[in-house]
Amino acid sequence: MNSSDAHILIVDDDERIRTLLQKFLIRNGFLVTAARDAAHARRVLAGLQFDMIILDVMMPGEDGLTLTRSLRETMTTPILLLTAKGDTDNRIEGLEAGADDYLAKPFEPKELLLRINAVLRRVPEAIQPDTAPKVMHLGSIRYDKERGEMWQGEELVRLTATEIQLMKIFAAKPGEALSRANLVEELGRDRGQAQERAVDVQITRLRRKIEEDPKQPRYLQTVRGAGYMLAPD
Repeated sequence: MNSSDAHILIVDDDERIRTLLQKFLIRNGFLVTAARDAAHARRVLAGLQFDMIILDVMMPGEDGLTLTRSLRETMTTPILLLTAKGDTDNRIEGLEAGADDYLAKPFEPKELLLRINAVLRRVPEAIQPDTAPKVMHLGSIRYDKERGEMWQGEELVRLTATEIQLMKIFAAKPGEALSRANLVEELGRDRGQAQERAVDVQITRLRRKIEEDPKQPRYLQTVRGAGYMLAPD
């Protein structure tokens, strides 16, 4: 997706930060809407569609993590969390809530821009066709590689942008074990143990949508000493 096509919602209770981010992103070609808190964001989301949400974690009232969990029940719009907490556990909590990425404050605006573009690239890359079979079967789950869609019967399974990208990566190499380091690289993330742990969280979330028993995965398997492997029927 070209940045000039992307509409971003910024949710932050700090008016100064909201204004600075809005001006910076507009200068870089984005269409931007701002909300001052979770309640305001809900009203905005009821009437508009966005390509991405940038959400502050520490807000009065409903915080960013709670809002992220709630939004994930009905939408797959990519979410990037801004957090003053740089501890790995806090970042993992954000990913478990359903966020696609996170950025600790304070941050350089250019880094935010890189993160936004990296997340926005994932969805269009995931829906491009390839020469492999278009549909994979994972038990009762049907995965359409061309559309980047997952179905259970007639019901569409909601996938986040990161989950779409992970399915694209695994579906391109069924039956092949992919290391966490390799998955981090394919996702366009910085290398390091924190990002590899973040991949583990994303895999856990994806298994909940694929497996009948996520604790004993049949289709998205762990290969000891090698990584993760998609094993379709």
